[in-house]
Amino acid sequence: MSQGLPAAGSVLHRSVAAPGNQPHPQSPEDDDRKVRRREKNRVAAQRSRKKQTQKADKLHEEYECLEQENTVLRREIGKLTEELKHLSEALKEHEKMCPLLLCPMNFVPVPRPDPVAGCLPR
Repeated sequence: MSQGLPAAGSVLHRSVAAPGNQPHPQSPEDDDRKVRRREKNRVAAQRSRKKQTQKADKLHEEYECLEQENTVLRREIGKLTEELKHLSEALKEHEKMCPLLLCPMNFVPVPRPDPVAGCLPR
């Protein structure tokens, strides 16, 4: 290896600033502009956080309402299921003694016109 040359694959680090990043003394106007920009950014960030918090609060309220509605609907499903069970049992009991179902004449097939055939062109 020769001295003064970097080894193959090594990286040279230079402390040379890019052309646009040369340090220079700031004028009072630049300082004022920087302070105003930071203040404007701080206010914008506060506004953004507040908006985000309001959105989260609104979503939480909507969630609570949907949970309550879900609970009410589940209760209604339970009541309707019980009513269906009760009515099915009542129907079974009724079918055992219904005179219309017990009469053999009620099981004679009665020819009925086909509703689809009446709609088809001839």
